[in-house]
Amino acid sequence: MFKKILVANRGEIALRIIRTCKDMGIQSVAVYSEIDRKSPHVLFADEAYPLGGVTSTESYLRGDKIIEIALQHDVQAIHPGYGFLSENADFARAVRQAGLTFIGPPPEAIELMGSKTAARILMREHGVPTIPGTLEPITSEREALKVAEEIGYPILLKASAGGGGKGMRLVHRAEELADALQGAAREAQSAFGDASVYIEKYLEKPRHIEFQILADQHGNIVHLGERECSIQRRHQKIIEEAPSVVLTPELRQQMGEAAIKAARACGYHNAGTIEFMLDKDGRFYFLEMNTRLQVEHPVTELVTGLDLVQEQILVAAGKKLAIQQSYTSFYGHAIECRLYAEDADNNFSPSPGTITFLRPAMGPGIREDSGVAEGNEISLYYDPMISKLIAWGANREQAINRMIRALKEYQLAGIKTNFGFLLRVLQHPAFKAGQLSTTFIDQHREDLFKEDLAETEALALAALLGHVKRPAKSFKIAQQNNKPATSQWKIVGRMKNAR
Repeated sequence: MFKKILVANRGEIALRIIRTCKDMGIQSVAVYSEIDRKSPHVLFADEAYPLGGVTSTESYLRGDKIIEIALQHDVQAIHPGYGFLSENADFARAVRQAGLTFIGPPPEAIELMGSKTAARILMREHGVPTIPGTLEPITSEREALKVAEEIGYPILLKASAGGGGKGMRLVHRAEELADALQGAAREAQSAFGDASVYIEKYLEKPRHIEFQILADQHGNIVHLGERECSIQRRHQKIIEEAPSVVLTPELRQQMGEAAIKAARACGYHNAGTIEFMLDKDGRFYFLEMNTRLQVEHPVTELVTGLDLVQEQILVAAGKKLAIQQSYTSFYGHAIECRLYAEDADNNFSPSPGTITFLRPAMGPGIREDSGVAEGNEISLYYDPMISKLIAWGANREQAINRMIRALKEYQLAGIKTNFGFLLRVLQHPAFKAGQLSTTFIDQHREDLFKEDLAETEALALAALLGHVKRPAKSFKIAQQNNKPATSQWKIVGRMKNAR
């Protein structure tokens, strides 16, 4: 087993990995940019070394510097977390060439599945259903028009090398295609250094279902059930849950077998995720493979009782999986909300700043994976995620109720957050009924974009506790009028210069 692991990441995922290292008796090494010098993952690690710089390009994307630090400090393995270098085949290869272990899949698998078009070709060759569309990048507007006519509008233009919604365009009519094709190519080039784009048939109100897989280096592969990730903003997930309310045991078995087939097709080992789209008629299609640990992995951990980071480390050390598919069991329901520093009413734009007061939610069935502390800065240079809040319940209703309670209990001041927006989604009748799709937010826009009460509640609670200046006059008016609690918070939150 490894004696020392370097975590090539930051924030909540770095802290999450370091905690498992401690559980396993493994020394942990953190790296950090100048902004992250006082971040929890730096303080919690056994050792921490500076990368310098402020931006990710100057720090967390410096694979050469990360490997140099690992070699200087007797590290045996590097865990990339997610994002940054986690799906960079060149980095994985460089780690291996330096005599270190990359805690992730082989670089060849990363390369193969990193190309969306190559992955689609491989899946079709191995009998995994794929969405109708092109298997190669589009080379001209004429070709794009021909393909679109054949499969029928609407269509999606997607970056061959990308993900996260970048380089993606929805096209409803032929006259929109030329501009959309140019825009998608420009964005793909800027985001991924590759302007190639391919075409997929656009599925109306699909559900986004993904399967967690684990594969060792001895040919053993299991799936750990599904996660529903249909609640998305700008093509990025914000609420995930396990299991999905729509999967029958038969469909779950079919999709799980397809996920294992996909992993075997690319010679995969370690943790990975096979993502599918499920249409309204119950047909599923391969979307892509994420060759890393997912942001939403905690929901799978809560319904299986497994530590996926520990499983990753064991696989990377050459151990055989101790899990067998026939003995894999699931219990209860788990929901994860991604807590962001963003303004939901302003197209979810980032809202950087300093966290002036922080008191996380606690209580039965609540887990928080966080990488911030009071006084930390949420910077424009990185993803604006504050933390991940996860609720477990014996059933979906209990999990939802616990998440609602936790979001209302969570106290944070100093920055705008998406707490209120998440509450409105969770309390929406369609969400509670399990009527989900990737278009949920657009479909229920009028109900979801209202005044953000959760943030004002947090500000008012902080004011009452003396952490910010209390606008006493307005609060007294609220008390004298015997208004309900929410109205009190609303009055406090609307006061200018409350802090």
